[in-house]
Amino acid sequence: MTGIKISVDRLQVGNYVSLPLGWREHPFLFSSFKLKNEQEIELIRRLGLKLVTIIPDKSDTPPKPLDQVLPPVADSQTLAARQQEMQQEKASRIEQLQRYRRDLQQCEKHFQQSLAQVRSLMGKIQSRPLNAIGEARELINAMTEQLLSVDQMVLHLVSDSEDGNSLQFHSLNVSVLSMLLARECKLPAEAIRQVGMGALFHDVGKLKLPSQLLRKRGPLTRPEQNLMAQHPRYGLDLLNLAREFPPEAKSIVLHHHEYLDGSGPLGLKGGQLDQLTQIVSLINEYDNLCHLQAKVPYSALSNLYKQRKGQFNGDYLGMLIRLMGIYPPGSVVQLSNGQVGLVMSVNSARLLYPAVLVYDPRIPRQEAAIIDLEQAELTIAKVIHPKRLPPAVFEYLNPRTRISYYFEHGKP
Repeated sequence: MTGIKISVDRLQVGNYVSLPLGWREHPFLFSSFKLKNEQEIELIRRLGLKLVTIIPDKSDTPPKPLDQVLPPVADSQTLAARQQEMQQEKASRIEQLQRYRRDLQQCEKHFQQSLAQVRSLMGKIQSRPLNAIGEARELINAMTEQLLSVDQMVLHLVSDSEDGNSLQFHSLNVSVLSMLLARECKLPAEAIRQVGMGALFHDVGKLKLPSQLLRKRGPLTRPEQNLMAQHPRYGLDLLNLAREFPPEAKSIVLHHHEYLDGSGPLGLKGGQLDQLTQIVSLINEYDNLCHLQAKVPYSALSNLYKQRKGQFNGDYLGMLIRLMGIYPPGSVVQLSNGQVGLVMSVNSARLLYPAVLVYDPRIPRQEAAIIDLEQAELTIAKVIHPKRLPPAVFEYLNPRTRISYYFEHGKP
Protein backbone atom coordinates (compact mmCIF):
# COMPACT_ATOMS: atom_id res chain seq x y z
CA MET A 1 0.00 0.00 0.00
CA THR A 2 1.24 3.48 -0.87
CA GLY A 3 2.41 5.70 1.96
CA ILE A 4 2.89 9.46 2.11
CA LYS A 5 5.40 11.39 4.20
CA ILE A 6 4.02 14.08 6.44
CA SER A 7 5.24 16.28 9.28
CA VAL A 8 4.81 14.77 12.75
CA ASP A 9 2.78 17.88 13.64
CA ARG A 10 0.09 16.83 11.15
CA LEU A 11 -0.52 13.44 12.79
CA GLN A 12 -3.83 12.75 14.41
CA VAL A 13 -5.56 9.84 16.13
CA GLY A 14 -6.67 7.26 13.55
CA ASN A 15 -3.66 7.73 11.23
CA TYR A 16 -1.81 4.50 10.38
CA VAL A 17 1.87 5.37 10.77
CA SER A 18 5.08 3.69 9.73
CA LEU A 19 8.13 4.79 11.75
CA PRO A 20 11.47 5.13 9.90
CA LEU A 21 13.28 3.41 12.79
CA GLY A 22 14.47 -0.07 13.71
CA TRP A 23 12.22 -2.06 16.04
CA ARG A 24 14.49 -1.58 19.04
CA GLU A 25 14.84 2.20 18.47
CA HIS A 26 11.35 3.14 19.71
CA PRO A 27 9.07 2.10 22.60
CA PHE A 28 6.14 0.83 20.49
CA LEU A 29 5.35 -2.85 20.03
CA PHE A 30 5.34 -2.48 16.22
CA SER A 31 7.05 -0.09 13.80
CA SER A 32 3.74 0.32 11.92
CA PHE A 33 0.46 0.83 13.76
CA LYS A 34 -2.70 2.91 14.04
CA LEU A 35 -2.52 5.86 16.45
CA LYS A 36 -4.93 5.35 19.36
CA ASN A 37 -4.40 8.56 21.36
CA GLU A 38 -2.63 11.93 21.50
CA GLN A 39 -0.03 10.54 23.88
CA GLU A 40 1.31 8.24 21.16
CA ILE A 41 1.74 11.26 18.86
CA GLU A 42 3.71 13.07 21.55
CA LEU A 43 5.89 10.02 22.08
CA ILE A 44 6.69 9.93 18.34
CA ARG A 45 7.62 13.61 18.54
CA ARG A 46 9.94 12.86 21.50
CA LEU A 47 11.82 10.39 19.30
CA GLY A 48 13.12 13.45 17.42
CA LEU A 49 11.33 12.57 14.19
CA LYS A 50 10.29 15.43 11.91
CA LEU A 51 8.65 13.28 9.21
CA VAL A 52 6.80 9.97 9.32
CA THR A 53 5.02 7.91 6.70
CA ILE A 54 1.27 7.38 6.97
CA ILE A 55 -0.71 4.86 4.95
CA PRO A 56 -4.05 6.46 3.96
CA ASP A 57 -5.66 3.12 2.97
CA LYS A 58 -5.20 1.82 6.52
CA SER A 59 -6.04 5.09 8.29
CA ASP A 60 -9.41 6.01 9.80
CA THR A 61 -8.75 9.74 9.43
CA PRO A 62 -6.71 11.99 7.12
CA PRO A 63 -3.74 13.98 8.52
CA LYS A 64 -4.47 17.46 9.90
CA PRO A 65 -4.67 20.19 7.29
CA LEU A 66 -1.65 22.52 7.34
CA ASP A 67 -3.71 25.48 8.59
CA GLN A 68 -4.86 23.50 11.66
CA VAL A 69 -1.42 22.48 12.91
CA LEU A 70 -0.97 23.74 16.49
CA PRO A 71 2.16 23.81 18.63
CA PRO A 72 2.36 20.69 20.85
CA VAL A 73 1.05 20.96 24.40
CA ALA A 74 2.14 18.12 26.65
CA ASP A 75 3.09 17.31 30.19
CA SER A 76 6.68 16.26 29.57
CA GLN A 77 6.96 14.57 32.98
CA THR A 78 3.93 12.34 32.29
CA LEU A 79 5.22 11.59 28.82
CA ALA A 80 8.69 10.67 30.10
CA ALA A 81 7.12 8.31 32.63
CA ARG A 82 4.91 6.75 29.95
CA GLN A 83 7.87 6.35 27.59
CA GLN A 84 9.89 4.62 30.30
CA GLU A 85 6.94 2.35 31.10
CA MET A 86 6.59 1.40 27.42
CA GLN A 87 10.33 0.77 27.09
CA GLN A 88 10.24 -1.52 30.13
CA GLU A 89 7.22 -3.34 28.76
CA LYS A 90 8.95 -3.75 25.41
CA ALA A 91 12.15 -4.99 27.08
CA SER A 92 10.04 -7.52 28.96
CA ARG A 93 8.47 -8.66 25.67
CA ILE A 94 11.90 -8.98 24.03
CA GLU A 95 12.97 -11.15 26.97
CA GLN A 96 9.79 -13.23 26.57
CA LEU A 97 10.52 -13.57 22.85
CA GLN A 98 14.04 -14.81 23.58
CA ARG A 99 12.63 -17.29 26.10
CA TYR A 100 10.04 -18.44 23.57
CA ARG A 101 12.73 -18.94 20.93
CA ARG A 102 14.75 -21.03 23.41
CA ASP A 103 11.67 -23.18 24.10
CA LEU A 104 11.11 -23.54 20.37
CA GLN A 105 14.73 -24.59 19.84
CA GLN A 106 14.35 -27.21 22.58
CA CYS A 107 11.17 -28.45 20.95
CA GLU A 108 12.92 -28.67 17.56
CA LYS A 109 15.77 -30.58 19.20
CA HIS A 110 13.35 -33.12 20.75
CA PHE A 111 11.57 -33.45 17.40
CA GLN A 112 14.84 -34.13 15.53
CA GLN A 113 15.90 -36.68 18.18
CA SER A 114 12.55 -38.49 17.88
CA LEU A 115 12.78 -38.36 14.08
CA ALA A 116 16.26 -39.92 14.20
CA GLN A 117 14.85 -42.74 16.37
CA VAL A 118 11.99 -43.30 13.90
CA ARG A 119 14.48 -43.48 10.99
CA SER A 120 16.54 -46.00 12.93
CA LEU A 121 13.67 -48.31 13.84
CA MET A 122 12.15 -48.11 10.33
CA GLY A 123 15.53 -49.22 8.99
CA LYS A 124 15.55 -52.24 11.34
CA ILE A 125 11.92 -53.36 11.17
CA GLN A 126 12.46 -55.87 8.34
CA SER A 127 15.85 -57.27 9.36
CA ARG A 128 15.64 -57.00 13.17
CA PRO A 129 11.94 -56.60 14.07
CA LEU A 130 12.40 -57.27 17.80
CA ASN A 131 15.04 -54.53 18.11
CA ALA A 132 12.85 -52.10 16.18
CA ILE A 133 9.79 -52.77 18.37
CA GLY A 134 11.91 -52.37 21.52
CA GLU A 135 13.22 -48.98 20.34
CA ALA A 136 9.70 -47.87 19.38
CA ARG A 137 8.36 -48.85 22.80
CA GLU A 138 11.06 -46.75 24.50
CA LEU A 139 10.24 -43.73 22.32
CA ILE A 140 6.47 -44.03 22.86
CA ASN A 141 6.84 -44.62 26.62
CA ALA A 142 8.95 -41.47 26.96
CA MET A 143 6.47 -39.42 24.91
CA THR A 144 3.53 -40.72 26.98
CA GLU A 145 5.30 -39.80 30.20
CA GLN A 146 5.99 -36.28 28.91
CA LEU A 147 2.41 -35.85 27.67
CA LEU A 148 0.94 -36.81 31.02
CA SER A 149 3.31 -34.60 33.04
CA VAL A 150 1.89 -31.22 31.94
CA ASP A 151 -1.50 -29.58 32.46
CA GLN A 152 -1.46 -27.26 29.47
CA MET A 153 -0.31 -28.57 26.13
CA VAL A 154 1.68 -26.27 23.84
CA LEU A 155 1.82 -27.49 20.25
CA HIS A 156 4.63 -26.03 18.14
CA LEU A 157 5.22 -25.86 14.41
CA VAL A 158 8.67 -27.31 13.76
CA SER A 159 10.99 -27.01 10.81
CA ASP A 160 12.00 -29.97 8.74
CA SER A 161 14.27 -30.59 5.80
CA GLU A 162 12.98 -31.92 2.51
CA ASP A 163 15.20 -34.97 2.54
CA GLY A 164 12.81 -37.48 1.02
CA ASN A 165 11.97 -39.32 4.24
CA SER A 166 8.27 -38.51 4.02
CA LEU A 167 7.26 -41.88 5.53
CA GLN A 168 9.20 -41.14 8.72
CA PHE A 169 7.87 -37.57 8.98
CA HIS A 170 4.30 -38.72 8.39
CA SER A 171 4.62 -41.59 10.87
CA LEU A 172 6.00 -39.34 13.62
CA ASN A 173 3.45 -36.61 12.90
CA VAL A 174 0.50 -39.02 13.04
CA SER A 175 1.91 -40.59 16.20
CA VAL A 176 2.37 -37.25 18.00
CA LEU A 177 -1.08 -35.90 17.09
CA SER A 178 -2.84 -39.23 17.78
CA MET A 179 -1.29 -39.41 21.25
CA LEU A 180 -2.26 -35.79 21.91
CA LEU A 181 -5.83 -36.53 20.86
CA ALA A 182 -5.91 -39.69 23.00
CA ARG A 183 -4.75 -37.58 25.96
CA GLU A 184 -7.46 -35.03 25.14
CA CYS A 185 -9.99 -37.91 25.23
CA LYS A 186 -8.71 -38.67 28.76
CA LEU A 187 -7.65 -42.18 27.82
CA PRO A 188 -5.40 -44.02 30.32
CA ALA A 189 -1.63 -44.12 29.83
CA GLU A 190 -1.65 -47.67 28.44
CA ALA A 191 -4.20 -46.75 25.76
CA ILE A 192 -2.11 -43.67 24.81
CA ARG A 193 0.91 -45.96 24.43
CA GLN A 194 -1.07 -48.35 22.21
CA VAL A 195 -2.26 -45.43 20.07
CA GLY A 196 1.35 -44.25 19.77
CA MET A 197 2.64 -47.66 18.71
CA GLY A 198 -0.16 -48.22 16.18
CA ALA A 199 0.19 -44.72 14.74
CA LEU A 200 3.98 -44.95 14.51
CA PHE A 201 3.75 -48.17 12.45
CA HIS A 202 0.45 -47.55 10.64
CA ASP A 203 2.19 -47.16 7.26
CA VAL A 204 5.08 -49.58 7.84
CA GLY A 205 3.66 -51.88 5.11
CA LYS A 206 4.72 -49.26 2.55
CA LEU A 207 8.29 -50.46 3.08
CA LYS A 208 7.21 -53.55 1.09
CA LEU A 209 6.00 -51.45 -1.87
CA PRO A 210 8.19 -50.40 -4.86
CA SER A 211 9.91 -47.08 -4.11
CA GLN A 212 8.87 -45.63 -7.50
CA LEU A 213 5.22 -46.18 -6.52
CA LEU A 214 5.70 -44.26 -3.26
CA ARG A 215 7.49 -41.42 -5.06
CA LYS A 216 4.93 -41.08 -7.84
CA ARG A 217 3.43 -37.56 -7.88
CA GLY A 218 0.60 -37.99 -10.41
CA PRO A 219 -2.60 -40.06 -10.03
CA LEU A 220 -2.11 -43.80 -9.57
CA THR A 221 -3.38 -46.30 -12.14
CA ARG A 222 -6.00 -48.85 -11.00
CA PRO A 223 -3.38 -51.65 -10.56
CA GLU A 224 -1.17 -49.19 -8.60
CA GLN A 225 -4.13 -48.24 -6.39
CA ASN A 226 -4.83 -51.92 -5.71
CA LEU A 227 -1.19 -52.50 -4.76
CA MET A 228 -1.11 -49.41 -2.53
CA ALA A 229 -4.30 -50.60 -0.79
CA GLN A 230 -2.40 -53.70 0.37
CA HIS A 231 -0.02 -51.76 2.63
CA PRO A 232 -2.08 -52.24 5.86
CA ARG A 233 -2.00 -56.04 5.31
CA TYR A 234 1.74 -55.94 4.51
CA GLY A 235 2.27 -53.89 7.67
CA LEU A 236 0.47 -56.45 9.80
CA ASP A 237 2.57 -59.26 8.26
CA LEU A 238 5.76 -57.39 9.22
CA LEU A 239 4.60 -56.70 12.77
CA ASN A 240 3.52 -60.32 13.29
CA LEU A 241 7.23 -61.18 13.14
CA ALA A 242 7.59 -59.51 16.56
CA ARG A 243 5.51 -61.14 19.33
CA GLU A 244 6.07 -58.06 21.50
CA PHE A 245 3.91 -55.79 19.36
CA PRO A 246 0.64 -55.01 21.24
CA PRO A 247 -2.44 -56.68 19.68
CA GLU A 248 -4.57 -53.51 20.14
CA ALA A 249 -2.07 -51.57 18.01
CA LYS A 250 -2.22 -54.22 15.25
CA SER A 251 -5.87 -53.34 14.68
CA ILE A 252 -4.82 -49.70 14.09
CA VAL A 253 -2.26 -50.78 11.47
CA LEU A 254 -4.75 -53.03 9.66
CA HIS A 255 -7.79 -50.69 9.77
CA HIS A 256 -6.43 -47.11 9.63
CA HIS A 257 -8.09 -46.52 6.23
CA GLU A 258 -11.53 -47.69 7.40
CA TYR A 259 -14.27 -45.11 8.05
CA LEU A 260 -17.38 -45.15 10.23
CA ASP A 261 -19.70 -44.95 7.18
CA GLY A 262 -18.25 -48.17 5.71
CA SER A 263 -16.53 -46.44 2.77
CA GLY A 264 -13.07 -47.86 3.55
CA PRO A 265 -11.46 -50.71 1.57
CA LEU A 266 -12.76 -53.48 3.89
CA GLY A 267 -16.20 -51.88 4.36
CA LEU A 268 -16.01 -51.92 8.18
CA LYS A 269 -18.29 -49.42 9.87
CA GLY A 270 -19.43 -48.00 13.20
CA GLY A 271 -18.90 -50.38 16.09
CA GLN A 272 -16.62 -52.63 14.02
CA LEU A 273 -13.89 -50.00 14.46
CA ASP A 274 -12.40 -49.69 17.93
CA GLN A 275 -11.82 -46.36 19.67
CA LEU A 276 -8.04 -46.29 19.13
CA THR A 277 -8.33 -47.02 15.41
CA GLN A 278 -10.92 -44.24 15.04
CA ILE A 279 -8.45 -41.76 16.57
CA VAL A 280 -5.55 -42.71 14.28
CA SER A 281 -7.80 -42.90 11.19
CA LEU A 282 -8.87 -39.28 11.78
CA ILE A 283 -5.32 -37.99 12.37
CA ASN A 284 -3.96 -39.91 9.37
CA GLU A 285 -6.56 -38.26 7.15
CA TYR A 286 -5.78 -34.79 8.55
CA ASP A 287 -2.05 -35.21 7.89
CA ASN A 288 -2.69 -36.59 4.40
CA LEU A 289 -4.92 -33.60 3.56
CA CYS A 290 -2.13 -31.24 4.62
CA HIS A 291 0.56 -33.01 2.63
CA LEU A 292 -0.83 -35.13 -0.18
CA GLN A 293 -3.52 -32.57 -1.08
CA ALA A 294 -1.48 -29.53 0.04
CA LYS A 295 -4.33 -28.04 2.07
CA VAL A 296 -3.44 -25.44 4.69
CA PRO A 297 -4.19 -26.74 8.24
CA TYR A 298 -7.25 -24.50 8.64
CA SER A 299 -8.74 -25.82 5.37
CA ALA A 300 -7.90 -29.43 6.25
CA LEU A 301 -9.84 -29.19 9.52
CA SER A 302 -12.67 -27.36 7.76
CA ASN A 303 -12.84 -30.07 5.05
CA LEU A 304 -13.07 -32.84 7.67
CA TYR A 305 -15.75 -30.99 9.63
CA LYS A 306 -17.94 -29.79 6.77
CA GLN A 307 -17.63 -32.51 4.14
CA ARG A 308 -16.58 -35.73 5.85
CA LYS A 309 -18.22 -35.66 9.25
CA GLY A 310 -19.98 -38.99 8.67
CA GLN A 311 -16.68 -40.82 8.18
CA PHE A 312 -15.22 -39.93 11.58
CA ASN A 313 -16.18 -39.87 15.23
CA GLY A 314 -17.79 -36.45 15.75
CA ASP A 315 -16.56 -36.16 19.35
CA TYR A 316 -12.97 -36.87 18.31
CA LEU A 317 -13.21 -34.40 15.43
CA GLY A 318 -14.46 -31.70 17.81
CA MET A 319 -11.64 -32.48 20.23
CA LEU A 320 -9.09 -32.33 17.40
CA ILE A 321 -10.31 -28.84 16.44
CA ARG A 322 -10.04 -27.76 20.09
CA LEU A 323 -6.59 -29.31 20.35
CA MET A 324 -5.24 -27.66 17.19
CA GLY A 325 -7.04 -24.37 17.70
CA ILE A 326 -9.19 -22.60 15.14
CA TYR A 327 -5.92 -21.53 13.50
CA PRO A 328 -3.49 -24.47 13.80
CA PRO A 329 0.29 -23.95 13.76
CA GLY A 330 1.38 -23.45 10.15
CA SER A 331 -1.59 -21.20 9.26
CA VAL A 332 -0.79 -17.89 7.53
CA VAL A 333 -3.08 -15.23 8.98
CA GLN A 334 -3.94 -11.56 8.70
CA LEU A 335 -4.23 -9.81 12.06
CA SER A 336 -6.78 -7.19 13.11
CA ASN A 337 -4.13 -4.47 12.62
CA GLY A 338 -3.60 -5.52 8.98
CA GLN A 339 -0.25 -7.26 9.51
CA VAL A 340 0.41 -10.75 8.18
CA GLY A 341 1.99 -13.57 10.17
CA LEU A 342 2.53 -17.31 10.58
CA VAL A 343 0.96 -19.18 13.52
CA MET A 344 3.85 -20.84 15.36
CA SER A 345 2.32 -22.30 18.53
CA VAL A 346 -1.04 -23.00 20.13
CA ASN A 347 -1.66 -23.26 23.87
CA SER A 348 -4.56 -25.58 24.71
CA ALA A 349 -5.76 -23.15 27.41
CA ARG A 350 -5.84 -20.08 25.11
CA LEU A 351 -6.81 -21.29 21.64
CA LEU A 352 -7.90 -17.91 20.23
CA TYR A 353 -4.55 -16.34 21.06
CA PRO A 354 -1.77 -18.33 19.38
CA ALA A 355 1.83 -17.16 19.09
CA VAL A 356 2.31 -15.52 15.67
CA LEU A 357 5.53 -14.68 13.82
CA VAL A 358 4.84 -11.29 12.22
CA TYR A 359 6.12 -10.03 8.87
CA ASP A 360 8.02 -6.75 9.21
CA PRO A 361 10.55 -5.96 6.45
CA ARG A 362 12.53 -3.71 8.82
CA ILE A 363 13.27 -6.54 11.24
CA PRO A 364 15.72 -9.23 10.06
CA ARG A 365 13.90 -12.51 9.54
CA GLN A 366 15.94 -14.32 12.19
CA GLU A 367 14.86 -11.67 14.74
CA ALA A 368 11.23 -11.47 13.61
CA ALA A 369 8.80 -10.65 16.38
CA ILE A 370 6.76 -13.62 17.62
CA ILE A 371 3.87 -12.07 19.48
CA ASP A 372 1.27 -13.28 21.92
CA LEU A 373 -1.98 -11.97 20.43
CA GLU A 374 -3.67 -11.55 23.80
CA GLN A 375 -0.84 -9.41 25.16
CA ALA A 376 -0.75 -7.36 21.95
CA GLU A 377 -4.56 -6.94 22.08
CA LEU A 378 -4.87 -8.28 18.54
CA THR A 379 -7.11 -10.89 16.94
CA ILE A 380 -6.97 -12.95 13.74
CA ALA A 381 -9.06 -11.40 10.97
CA LYS A 382 -8.69 -14.14 8.35
CA VAL A 383 -6.58 -17.00 7.02
CA ILE A 384 -4.52 -16.46 3.86
CA HIS A 385 -3.37 -19.21 1.50
CA PRO A 386 0.46 -19.09 1.30
CA LYS A 387 0.28 -19.03 -2.52
CA ARG A 388 -1.43 -15.63 -2.33
CA LEU A 389 1.44 -14.01 -0.42
CA PRO A 390 3.75 -11.57 -2.23
CA PRO A 391 7.17 -13.21 -2.83
CA ALA A 392 8.96 -11.10 -0.18
CA VAL A 393 6.38 -11.97 2.49
CA PHE A 394 6.42 -15.67 1.51
CA GLU A 395 10.21 -15.82 1.79
CA TYR A 396 10.17 -14.01 5.15
CA LEU A 397 7.45 -16.13 6.79
CA ASN A 398 8.70 -19.32 5.11
CA PRO A 399 5.38 -21.26 5.23
CA ARG A 400 6.17 -24.96 5.53
CA THR A 401 5.48 -27.19 2.54
CA ARG A 402 5.40 -30.08 4.98
CA ILE A 403 3.88 -29.20 8.32
CA SER A 404 5.26 -31.08 11.31
CA TYR A 405 4.20 -30.64 14.92
CA TYR A 406 5.78 -31.38 18.25
CA PHE A 407 4.78 -30.60 21.80
CA GLU A 408 6.69 -28.61 24.36
CA HIS A 409 8.24 -30.74 27.07
CA GLY A 410 6.93 -28.71 29.99
CA LYS A 411 7.88 -29.16 33.61
CA PRO A 412 5.65 -31.39 35.73
